[in-house]
Amino acid sequence: MNADLLYQLALTQVPHIGCVHAKILAEQFGSAEQIFKARKIILEKIDGIGEVRARSIKQFTAFKEQEAEIGFIEKYKIQPLFLNDSAYPKRLLHCYDPPTLLFYRGTADLNASKVISFIGTRANTDYGKMMTEKMLEDLHVHQPLVVSGLAYGIDAIAHKCSIKHQLSTVAVLAHGLDKIYPAQHTALAKEMIASNGGLLTEFRKETKPDKHNFPTRNRIVAGMCDATIVIETGIKGGSMITANLANNYNRDVFALPGKTTDLKSEGCNYLIQSNKAVLIRNAEDIVEQMGWQPKEKRIKSKQKQLFIQLNEQEKIIVQLLEQKESVHIDELNLSCNLNSSIIASVLLTLELQNVVKSLPGKMYSIV
Repeated sequence: MNADLLYQLALTQVPHIGCVHAKILAEQFGSAEQIFKARKIILEKIDGIGEVRARSIKQFTAFKEQEAEIGFIEKYKIQPLFLNDSAYPKRLLHCYDPPTLLFYRGTADLNASKVISFIGTRANTDYGKMMTEKMLEDLHVHQPLVVSGLAYGIDAIAHKCSIKHQLSTVAVLAHGLDKIYPAQHTALAKEMIASNGGLLTEFRKETKPDKHNFPTRNRIVAGMCDATIVIETGIKGGSMITANLANNYNRDVFALPGKTTDLKSEGCNYLIQSNKAVLIRNAEDIVEQMGWQPKEKRIKSKQKQLFIQLNEQEKIIVQLLEQKESVHIDELNLSCNLNSSIIASVLLTLELQNVVKSLPGKMYSIV
């Protein structure tokens, strides 16, 4: 029996403890087991927890019920990912409500250097299909991880085209891993797993794909990606929810424009008009906006450092940026042992000194 997993599963079932509270507790104690073993007086003094939630944790006794879930996880070789697991999608940790525990089947790197989602209507047009296929074909050279939701329409097209062009693709599900919804995509799901992709969910076995699970699922799609590409959507629906969530998480959102009379492009046109999405025409627009263009290799000049005296914090940032052509702000936050507000301040100072430049897509590089 995996004791740590037992407590992780239990944490997701404690009344009054949601994802936001679990994140606070995990940051405080480091492991789910330590959360349950902490004294009530310690728990209730933590900001955001209080007496009611502390009592819920200490009174929780349904540990036996978690053993069936562990049996399912072990039988089907599912990888559980707790908040502090090294394989947990770290971009989600910068969201205020990351899933406490994820269940994963697959081999794709959920922390790939480039992660994008393709989303859109279930009832796509031929134009939407053609543009999705063309964009993914052209993005092949950049090897992004492609995320979607395994639904009919644009989702399935994106997954299939990713496999065709040897791009890893992951489906985020609104149900447990004991089923595939829609059932017609069972073969596609298996092909994704076999093609260096995967299936990801925060829902336990026997969880049905109920309507209210989809917005919950959509926040994972929005949060684990650097950018969300909206191909076709009406003014309402799951794609609009995902796009708005991505905006709230400070992720880039792109939308493919359509005819003003086309209801299936009404959502895309609205996102562009309201400045919630950048208009894109092709894959090149995505590459340019995300700062993925290849750069000519050149010997980095040390001349600046002869005239600019860097402090210790600035040296840390510069050394990390010198290792790669460009680095996303999230990666800097994860790699530097510095507060995010300090990192933002240091980056601004380095920009003013013309040592660092900011790129589209919240990327930074050495000048």
